[in-house]
Amino acid sequence: MSRSIRAVTALTLVGLFLAACNTVAGVGRDIEAGGEAITGTAEDAAQ
Repeated sequence: MSRSIRAVTALTLVGLFLAACNTVAGVGRDIEAGGEAITGTAEDAAQ
């Protein structure tokens, strides 16, 4: 029984880790898009 609890715990942690990777990647893309928008606005204002 202890072995099955460890297996379920390990699978749960792996699932959470994979979900966190997708979330972090999405946040990175959002931040990058925001930075590009700010850069574009600054370049337009400089002209």
